[in-house]
Amino acid sequence: MPRSARILALANQKGGVAKTTTALNLGVALVELGYRVLAVDLDPQSNLSMSQGIDIEGLGVTMYDVLVGNAGIAEVIHAREIDVAAAGIELAGAELALSGVIGRERALEAALAPVRDLYEFILIDTPPSLGLLTVNAMVAADGVVVPVQTEYLSLRGLAQLQDTLAQVREHLNPSARIVGILPTMFDPRTVHSREALDVLNESFGSVVFETRVGKTVRFAEAPVRGQSVLRYDPDGRAAGWYRRAARELVEAEEPVAA
Repeated sequence: MPRSARILALANQKGGVAKTTTALNLGVALVELGYRVLAVDLDPQSNLSMSQGIDIEGLGVTMYDVLVGNAGIAEVIHAREIDVAAAGIELAGAELALSGVIGRERALEAALAPVRDLYEFILIDTPPSLGLLTVNAMVAADGVVVPVQTEYLSLRGLAQLQDTLAQVREHLNPSARIVGILPTMFDPRTVHSREALDVLNESFGSVVFETRVGKTVRFAEAPVRGQSVLRYDPDGRAAGWYRRAARELVEAEEPVAA
């Protein structure tokens, strides 16, 4: 029997750190390794959905409907390179719609329950904030993966993320902790980028991925085609970075033999 999916939230309240890029390309790399993967778009900007060529303007139901209880999650899953639970701009109103609901922090956890046994990994792309949508992702998740741009201001935001996780862990989900930090936009030619990476390693040790995701225009070009970088440029550096990150993630999940 397949085990229930490992649910991972991709979270960082700072925007522009390659969170959506990581959610998509890490997921596609896991599919290449033979895993069944669902990516959940929990960001009202809907960049994950659009990056797989989904017409968000033409969607009848979206993650908003799932969270407020008007639809099941199976109704919003679209099969692309990776299965995507699609979002639209109306998701921006979910926090207000859920504000008076008892157990509002567990709406996503409940929504994912019917499909958890259908996948081996569920990756949740969250908005660049620590609001109710991100808290829902943390409550539903078995762990949090944090893409972090290798620059000083990005590192400072980790403290606030850790504080939010501590509150979620204490009150809602004991498993809500960082299981991986992925350095992104790494430029080994600059002293600042190398120093930021050193700070990450000194502060978080083995939680930091050995993979460093660099900069390339391929990350901007691929979504225009509705593709991951692994399909758009399969032999390129960008695809290689996420394939290595996926292998690291899988190896970290494998049980140690007694």
